[in-house]
Amino acid sequence: MSTVEKYTKILDNLKFDKMFQNDFLLTWEKTRDELEAVYTVADALRQLRENNISTRIFDSGLGISLFRDNSTRTRFSFASACNLLGLEVQDLDEGKSQVAHGETVRETANMISFMADIIGIRDDMYIGKGNAYMREVSQAVQDGYKDGVLEQRPTLVNLQCDIDHPTQSMADMLHLIHEFGGIENLKGKKIAMTWAYSPSYGKPLSVPQGIIGLMSRFGMDVVLAHPEGYEVMSDVEKVAQKNAAESGGSFKRTNSMEEAFKDADIVYPKSWAPFKAMEQRTELYGNGDMDGINKLEKELLAQNAQHKDWACTEQYMQLTKDKKALYMHCLPADITGVSCKEGEVDASVFDRYRTPLYKEASYKPYVIAAMMFLSKVKDPQKTLQDLENKANRRISG
Repeated sequence: MSTVEKYTKILDNLKFDKMFQNDFLLTWEKTRDELEAVYTVADALRQLRENNISTRIFDSGLGISLFRDNSTRTRFSFASACNLLGLEVQDLDEGKSQVAHGETVRETANMISFMADIIGIRDDMYIGKGNAYMREVSQAVQDGYKDGVLEQRPTLVNLQCDIDHPTQSMADMLHLIHEFGGIENLKGKKIAMTWAYSPSYGKPLSVPQGIIGLMSRFGMDVVLAHPEGYEVMSDVEKVAQKNAAESGGSFKRTNSMEEAFKDADIVYPKSWAPFKAMEQRTELYGNGDMDGINKLEKELLAQNAQHKDWACTEQYMQLTKDKKALYMHCLPADITGVSCKEGEVDASVFDRYRTPLYKEASYKPYVIAAMMFLSKVKDPQKTLQDLENKANRRISG
């Protein structure tokens, strides 16, 4: 069997044609077949690259990145994905654009898209704003293409918004697929998505929301754990409940970290800000109330400090299945005694899982590339086979 044949055979049995020329904004807007297509193409692209075969499907074109929040992994993963497929990355720095001079979203979207094939956006800081902004850009480029302004319709990839972090959760899922030997082996596995103490304030909700919104699609037993007052969006919890019912898994919320860790196969301790506080923060920033922001920050840091016992310790890891659950994190983690005095995880736990954590992160460029690939290629199976047959060497000699 050729390098990609096993992947094309999987794709032959999946229905994903609606991904062509379509955006990727929320995982729960995609069918299970479409999600599996992303994992399959990601593995195929990685296999080709590991065999030194070029995966460039573009001869020219731009991948536009717009990061409204700081980023390391996702920023470089997007750039790597664009390069993997043959696109050049151009970062839109709004501080150097005409946005401050009144340029509208519609205008900006069209002006950056004349030769753009992909637009990746990260806008995760303000409740009710990020995902809505992405959809506004999406509609603007759709109209630009329809009106003949744009010769191609750039597709959007959500690099993290206020609701979901699909590239992270999809990379996390691909990590689990490989760790447990196949997607079929995830059914019945317990994953504990738990809040953990951090000495910082205002971490987005989109990671825990992304995890419960995606893992519940595959028959897993998903537990969301946090202290009282650290709730996530109720709408996303409803999505997780619906997904669990349809997949044969379960979804449960608890205020006990101990209960969440008990017999867990996977643990994902991660700090986030309370949904109500993030709503308040959005309103304060909208009103330009910096005194209110400073007051809220102090209140939330004091609230966090009441829950320092919510940390991934060696003692909690002893409660997990066979005392060796897979520890996951989107990184960077707040490591007790290393990056902070007290944080999300014991240094000994983090160090023990350092290699798996880096592997977890390594799937993100391929997941993003697969999202792009499926949005731009009408016949993915043929294109993957053509890439292998041409066997253009990535490194010659």
